Amino acid sequence: MKLITETIDDVKYLTEASENGSKKLFIEGTFLVGDSVNKNNRMYKMDTLRNEVARYKKEYIDTNRALGELGHPDTPTINLERVSHKIVSLVENGKSFLGKALILETPYGQIVKNFIDNNIQVGVSSRALGSLVQTKEGYNLVQDDLRLATAADIVADPSAPGAFVNGIMENKEWMLVDGKFIEADHNRYKKTIQRASTAQLEETALRLFENYLRKL
Repeated sequence: MKLITETIDDVKYLTEASENGSKKLFIEGTFLVGDSVNKNNRMYKMDTLRNEVARYKKEYIDTNRALGELGHPDTPTINLERVSHKIVSLVENGKSFLGKALILETPYGQIVKNFIDNNIQVGVSSRALGSLVQTKEGYNLVQDDLRLATAADIVADPSAPGAFVNGIMENKEWMLVDGKFIEADHNRYKKTIQRASTAQLEETALRLFENYLRKL
């Protein structure tokens, strides 16, 4: 599966008072869009998004584990040291899903708050794993194996060209093994085995398998 990111520029900021009088800062807006070809030449069917959002909501939002980072992470796992916010809701609205996220009192959450206080534009970027199939119309259709890593990371350069970052991220293949995402080195493994002589073949295959297991 490929690591897929989609960035959306238009988010709003909300400040809400808690019961003890302290203020909480939220961002909200469209986090996911379905049934239309986006600027990355990809389309997500609403049924695909709906099924995956239901899983993500049950496993992460409802259990207060739906976290996001500041920046453009290049892996499908959440780095807790970089967490800046918690996604608190994701609601279907026509052909999209509206999200809301609480900015946390973490070091990276404080950076986001500083950006907002100084009128620096921020946006959100979903991060997921999934397979892509090119259609006869020329766009890439995201398949039903879509799996959200987070519904929203926060990016401070939402309007900047993302081709370089996306090219690095989406050139990798990832696999889900026993609940963990690991980078797949299929091509490198294949080339190494092809270069091995017959006498070395068994030893080479064993060494590569042991290397694979160490990544789990």
